[in-house]
Amino acid sequence: MSEGPDRSQEPDREALDAYSAVVTRVAAQVLPSVASLAVRTARGLAGGSASVISADGVLLTSAHVVAGASAAQAAFADGTQVSAAVVGRDPLSDLAVLRADGPVPAPVALGDAAALRVGQLVVAVGNPLGLAGSVTAGIVSGLGRSLPTSAGRVVDEVIQTDAALNPGNSGGVLADAAGRMVGVNTAVAGIGVGLAVPVNATTRGIIATLLAHGRVRRAWIGIVGRQAPLPPTLAAKLGRQTGLHVADVVAGSPAAIAGLHPGDVVVAVDGASVTRTTQIQRLMVEGAIGSRIEITVWRGGALVDVVAEPRELTGV
Repeated sequence: MSEGPDRSQEPDREALDAYSAVVTRVAAQVLPSVASLAVRTARGLAGGSASVISADGVLLTSAHVVAGASAAQAAFADGTQVSAAVVGRDPLSDLAVLRADGPVPAPVALGDAAALRVGQLVVAVGNPLGLAGSVTAGIVSGLGRSLPTSAGRVVDEVIQTDAALNPGNSGGVLADAAGRMVGVNTAVAGIGVGLAVPVNATTRGIIATLLAHGRVRRAWIGIVGRQAPLPPTLAAKLGRQTGLHVADVVAGSPAAIAGLHPGDVVVAVDGASVTRTTQIQRLMVEGAIGSRIEITVWRGGALVDVVAEPRELTGV
C-alpha cells in the first residue's frame, strides 16, 4: 500500500519561505541605494559602504570608513559611479555624511530604531569593494549596548544583531522587515555578533548638524569614572544602589577647576540621577558649553555640590 506525501515538514517550509520572502524583498528594496565606497588616505586605499539618504545626493556612512579622507568614489549596483565629498564626520557617534557630485539612485527609507524589539528580524546590507552586494539576515539580539570609539568615548544605545557583518559592510544599512534603515552597520563585536549605530531622533540631529556645519560641537568636563555600589546609608537615602565613582580627573579640566577629586562618587548632575558615564555624555551637548552645571557628589560621608562650566571638546 503506497503512502501519501509526508506533510510533517510543511509548517517549517512555510516559515522558511516566508522568511526568505522578507529577506529577498528587503534586499531588492535596499541594495540599489547602497554604494561601495573607495577611499584613499595617507595610509593607502580603504573602503566600506554608504547609503543614499536624500534625493539630492547625501550619503551616510561610518566615520571610521572615511577617516583621513576628504572625498571618496561611490559605486552602485546599477553601474552608477560618482565622486562624493566628505561634508562632515563625527567620530563620537561614528557617523559621517558625504555629498555626491552627480545623480545617484533613490534614497533608502529611514526608520526609527526606537521602535525595535529584541528578536525582531533585521537585514544587513552592504556593498564591499569587489563584491556586487552583501546581504545577511538575523535578529536584533540586544539593544542599548555601548560601543567604544577610537576617540575614547562610547556610542550609546547601539543595536546588537546576529546578522553576519564583515569590515566591508561598515557604513551599510541595517534594515527592518519593511526595508527601512534602522541602523548603520559599524563593527563586528565577536563571532556572530555585529553592531549598528541606531537611526533615531538623535542620529537625525547629528546628520543635520554635520550637513549644516561639518562637525558636531560637544561639551566636556574631564572625569573618568565607572559605575560602583553606593555606601548603604547613601543607597538608602537615594533609593538606588549605584553611582559614578570618579577614578581620575583630567588636570586643568572643568572638573578639576570645579574641585572634583578621584574618589568622589557622582550621584546627580543638575538634579538628574547619574550612575554611568554615558548619562553624563548625553548632557554634554553644544548648549552645555560654557554653562554652569551643578554636580552632586558623595565625599567624606556627606553630599557635596560643586559647580562646573563644561568647555568645548576638541581634538577628536
